[in-house]
Amino acid sequence: MPAILELLKQNHHDLHVVQHDQSVIEAVHFMVENNVGAVPVLDHGHLVGIFSERDVMTRVVVRGMDPHSTTVETVMTPEPLAVAPETSVHDCMVLMKQHKFRHLPVCEGRRLVGFLSLRDLLLYEVDEKDVEVRMMRAYIAS
Repeated sequence: MPAILELLKQNHHDLHVVQHDQSVIEAVHFMVENNVGAVPVLDHGHLVGIFSERDVMTRVVVRGMDPHSTTVETVMTPEPLAVAPETSVHDCMVLMKQHKFRHLPVCEGRRLVGFLSLRDLLLYEVDEKDVEVRMMRAYIAS
């Protein structure tokens, strides 16, 4: 099973991040502009949390907090589980299933090098299965 670093290289995603001291409204506008549902949160270049659409709903809207004066760090999911670039795609999927989250930071030490969604992993798996099916068809046809 390939390492997650290979998937990051193949996808060429821009890494969209927000800073811990930004307001929720700034972060939400940034997420909408970039069409992403979650972003890593950095403090002086180090990963400190993840901020997602779910955080907006459960920690801002439901609690009646003001998104203009509330900072991301007060409503983000702190200290997220992160994986190393050498982690296999399979292990990432298992972690996401076990912990029931849909986004996974990839870090070298405390430095963020990538951010994967469950969709990224599923699309990778579908592509891999497609290649296997084509190879089997070619084998059967020969």
